[in-house]
Amino acid sequence: MKAVVLAAGEGTRLRPLTEDKPKAMVEVDGKPILTHCFEHLVELGADELLVVVGYLKEKIISYYGDEFEGIPITYSHQREALGLAHALLTVEEHIDDDFMLILGDNIFSANLADVVNRQQEDRADAAFLVEEVPWEEAGRYGVCDTNDYGEIVEVMEKPEDPPTNLVMTGFYTFTPSIFHACHLVQPSNRDEYELSDAINLLLQSGRTIDAIRMDGWRTDVGYPEDRDNAEERLREEREAREAAAEANDGEDAPLEADEA
Repeated sequence: MKAVVLAAGEGTRLRPLTEDKPKAMVEVDGKPILTHCFEHLVELGADELLVVVGYLKEKIISYYGDEFEGIPITYSHQREALGLAHALLTVEEHIDDDFMLILGDNIFSANLADVVNRQQEDRADAAFLVEEVPWEEAGRYGVCDTNDYGEIVEVMEKPEDPPTNLVMTGFYTFTPSIFHACHLVQPSNRDEYELSDAINLLLQSGRTIDAIRMDGWRTDVGYPEDRDNAEERLREEREAREAAAEANDGEDAPLEADEA
């Protein structure tokens, strides 16, 4: 399965971290956000990485070149910042089957594989990783409403008065039908072609989209404090793994001769 990574953003809210680099190249725990994304996608079995670049794109291209851990990278240029649906259309010619989509400004430690597995069941036309957030934060994200079967029935992009606190996390799987919907999208009141509008067109056409509840955590790195928060959580996880490994080594260690 191919994987699309949207990494064209400038990251003005992340200044001064983005004064000389695109948002996706901001380092979190010693490596760029994009590297974290790539590592997840390789682990999920991606056979090609389609990376949409824009602002300071040469920084990304020169850093990664044409492959990552043996997986080929194809770059696509979003020449104007006109929204996620617009960005996604730049890779349309490279996609002819189900694919993964990840936003290149998120740090995940979560059950991404559950989304991919659901897509491969052929039960749904798309699957999204979703999470509940505090109500006061929901308006920062794409908010989704679901039915009793866990299927998404509507999405709203950064609503002023969110009807739910269930939000999309920035990891999705789609069939190529999403491209037709993206072509039909009209500019929003933000003068952008919103992915949420394309998703609603899919829903209106009778497509099924499953919401996979997140098990774990993710951080949308929109502000410098978000970067600091993600680093702290990754550091805590690493320290916990190291402590567990040391404990296991102690349990498995052979007894000394005088203890036998």
